Amino acid sequence: MASAVRDSNSFFIRHSILAYFLLTYAISWMGAAAVALPGIIRGNGVSKITGIVMFPAMLLGPCLAGILMTRLVDTNGGVKDLFRRMCTLSAGGWYAVLLIPPLLVLTTLWLVSRFLSPAFAPNHFYFGMLFGIPAGLLEEIGWTGYAFPKMQSRYGFSRAAILLGMLWGAWHLPVIGYLGAAAPHNGHRLQFFLAFAFAMSAMRILIAWLYVNTSSVLLAQLMHVTSTGALVIFSPPVSAAQESLWYALYGCALWTVIAIPAGSGQFTRYRRNRDLCPVVLLDH
Repeated sequence: MASAVRDSNSFFIRHSILAYFLLTYAISWMGAAAVALPGIIRGNGVSKITGIVMFPAMLLGPCLAGILMTRLVDTNGGVKDLFRRMCTLSAGGWYAVLLIPPLLVLTTLWLVSRFLSPAFAPNHFYFGMLFGIPAGLLEEIGWTGYAFPKMQSRYGFSRAAILLGMLWGAWHLPVIGYLGAAAPHNGHRLQFFLAFAFAMSAMRILIAWLYVNTSSVLLAQLMHVTSTGALVIFSPPVSAAQESLWYALYGCALWTVIAIPAGSGQFTRYRRNRDLCPVVLLDH
């Protein structure tokens, strides 16, 4: 038994990035399945309410996997450091970056409502922030607190951020038809997923950029909160096809914002700090 435990721990340590994602997906998707299965077994399928409830169940995956893997790989000191980074607020002017998601969501919807259809006018469902707060606070413990630093040390900033963005987008698959105001998306699930993943990959790069310049998991959590909160608060009650369209345009806006610092080399110049080794911050 002791040998089996040692072998198991050895796998998690030797394949620390892969193990994190396997744990995250397993915990999250099993949680989503536990919520959805009773209705499926009864022949009722997955209702809109069930689809929405699945998402909170999924939040445990990144959170628990991040803490567990930090404990296994980085031992007790790693867990203390993780929680210290979750309490780091000294970020200077980087707080302004938190405004990017709501400003871009509002700008995208205003332009689309003006030039395509008034149906795209922003909604004002301010209770939607209640969805953003737990998503940001819990998810980033794993995505930014554990996974991104490990991936960056191996792949460099750009590849790590893009790969993590893709895996983050795919993580949403069990509830992808229930994330927007037009849920369920029925025949437009693939279309909406591609638009959603396109936008969230860009958002992941912005969160990673914020993190490497501040060493603050808390700032990454707040960025996630403003992103998810803005999407829920301002998403208009349009059709599934229309929702896919404006998410794609929002993604284009995010990638345009990314192109500005990327074009000036800002993504390969970071503040030197005690948490991130300057050697691994430079893409080659």
